[in-house]
Amino acid sequence: MTQSLESPLSLVGDPPPANETRVITTARTKRRLFRGEPTPRAKQSWRRALARDWRLYTFLIAPLIFLLVFKYVPMLGNIIAFRRFRPGGSIFGDEWVGFYYFETFISNQQFWTVFWNTVILGALTLLITFPLPIILALMLNELRSRRFKRIAQTISYLPHFMSVVIVAGLVLQLTALNGTVNQVVEAMGADPVPFMQRPEWFRAIYVSSEVWQTVGWGTILYLAALTTIDDQLYEAARIDGANRWQQTWHITLPGIQPTMMVLLILNIGTFMSVGFEKVLLLQNPLIYSTADVIATYLYRVGIQSAQFSYGTAIGLFEALIGLVLVLGANALSRRMVGTSLW
Repeated sequence: MTQSLESPLSLVGDPPPANETRVITTARTKRRLFRGEPTPRAKQSWRRALARDWRLYTFLIAPLIFLLVFKYVPMLGNIIAFRRFRPGGSIFGDEWVGFYYFETFISNQQFWTVFWNTVILGALTLLITFPLPIILALMLNELRSRRFKRIAQTISYLPHFMSVVIVAGLVLQLTALNGTVNQVVEAMGADPVPFMQRPEWFRAIYVSSEVWQTVGWGTILYLAALTTIDDQLYEAARIDGANRWQQTWHITLPGIQPTMMVLLILNIGTFMSVGFEKVLLLQNPLIYSTADVIATYLYRVGIQSAQFSYGTAIGLFEALIGLVLVLGANALSRRMVGTSLW
């Protein structure tokens, strides 16, 4: 009776079966992806794409240099928020003072007045100017006349291309004692109102000018998002008996929800950065109690009064608030609707 013996080489040196090799390779790839390491195939594809399209990648040089020089390098100047800066001395400050400037503006009542002015003005701007482009885009989307739709879009876009100086000049002329608004007020039998000399009118005037200037331009992204919604969804809804409002609520709004959330996160990030130019051009000492915001306060204290370290500390505090708002809004959006910037 013969007994078949396996060769020692077959027990030691034979390669594993093909399916086992595939399993090992997949496991290694998963470990690399989990660690954030690029796989060999990804490295080869990146090198191949760079060698093939290197001319296109050269267009990235100018934007990257711009971001490096004007966005990242200036961040080094934040160090003077913790160091005493004297004109003519080191650009990074002469001596370490720690949180002295932070304690100074925290204990300053004028700063907190300016801070709450910024919060209120930013909240009003966000609550009013964010939903209006969505509403206008939905209204434009319902128009059947293409010619009227193009005319309406053009008229709503035009204010965006006006300089802030021109917009501020128009607002000051309209609200002057002998301006158009007061002429209408006088025609109705009332006394003219010095709008830009009364603090209680500034917020309404500023938000109204923002609506007029930005709402039309803000509809562009929403109109583009509306074109990506499948028409078959509307046809199926009509077959099921859904009216226009139900189609808008159950199809249109969910279809543009990712765009809405991304823009909301970006707007929340600029919540504290109320328009510096327009506020500076519209305000005057008589309405500082409601018109003075952090940006204009920084301009007067940090630039005009040459308190650079104090101004840098306030600017860093404002930037940290914006960072926290962006991170919080992004995490909340990812958890609630599954859409986020990262």
